[in-house]
Amino acid sequence: MSLNIGVDVGGTTSTICVGDDEGRIVNISPQFPTRNADGPDATIQDIVNAIVAALTKLDSDLGDVRRVTIATPGPATRDGVLSSTPNLRRDIWENCPIRELLQLQLQNTATAAGLKNTNDLTAGYVGDGQAAALGEFAARRGDVSFASDVDVSLGIDPGQTQTDLDSLFMVAVGTGLGGGEVRGGKVIQGAEGRAGHAGHIMLPADAFRYDHDRTLQVGNATSTVESAVSLTALTHQVGYRLQLPQWKDHALNQVPGTDKDRAKLLRELAANGDALALELFEDQAKALGVALLCIQYIGDYDVLVIGGGVCDLSTQVRSQYLTTAKQSFYDRALDGFRSFDRIEFSRCGDHASVIGAYFHALGN
Repeated sequence: MSLNIGVDVGGTTSTICVGDDEGRIVNISPQFPTRNADGPDATIQDIVNAIVAALTKLDSDLGDVRRVTIATPGPATRDGVLSSTPNLRRDIWENCPIRELLQLQLQNTATAAGLKNTNDLTAGYVGDGQAAALGEFAARRGDVSFASDVDVSLGIDPGQTQTDLDSLFMVAVGTGLGGGEVRGGKVIQGAEGRAGHAGHIMLPADAFRYDHDRTLQVGNATSTVESAVSLTALTHQVGYRLQLPQWKDHALNQVPGTDKDRAKLLRELAANGDALALELFEDQAKALGVALLCIQYIGDYDVLVIGGGVCDLSTQVRSQYLTTAKQSFYDRALDGFRSFDRIEFSRCGDHASVIGAYFHALGN
């Protein structure tokens, strides 16, 4: 059986996905640490070790693998040479040819194991936001299936697949805000591999509740989507709001640690009805609605998908978040765009990028 493998590398953890040539996924590994601070060589070795371990569980080896695709945080070139990647230490990762290094290590490992035709084992590259969009697209269309023993929790009912789905844009709300586009069944990487950086779209001033909120500089600009919709944005916002008179007695002021530590508690607080947490997520959803409208003006997609950490909000808060984003979209939209209502949460969750990397390895 010929196998293909997807690899999703994050700033904190990485994941491996193994599947056959027919789109059937037979193994998704547990997340394992990305040794970000130890540099590319250590990370590549951990990835290869994880691949070999997954193959061993399947009674296979690298000789059965046709292609591997690796997805990482961008920006990067189409050939997988990393630029200034925010989630990986710049001093040791910038200009890293991660695709080439992975391919070489896979071939060397296969050769050391005495396997034949190791030069046929190749690696591809796709940005993690692009991979997430591709994974979401493939799952929604039913282009991938899952072996019965693959432990995934996907919000996908095989009876609800949309075989005529042609285009999709996905944003992933995390430490930053990534994005990716699929059109005609193919992921859009762009001339230099940088397509999909929705987090750096500029927002109008009235997308922010306070002037302070839009002063957060992301990359080389303020007032961006990532300045409003990300864990980084929540960290910036919660520190300011806890200093305001209406929140001076809030329980978060008694929480030790950094503003980032406090921001990480907001999902739980929102689930319990905390007014400050709900206000922050309402503001985020409003700003995201504006961003999604900008994206839809350019792409006119079949569906816009929201992924990342906000998918883990409690059911009630998540429902209100989506309602708020849609209303923000509608309130500003041209009349001709007000009929669009397919803004949805991701069905693949944390697995979107690794599923997309695998699907990319199939030749998509």
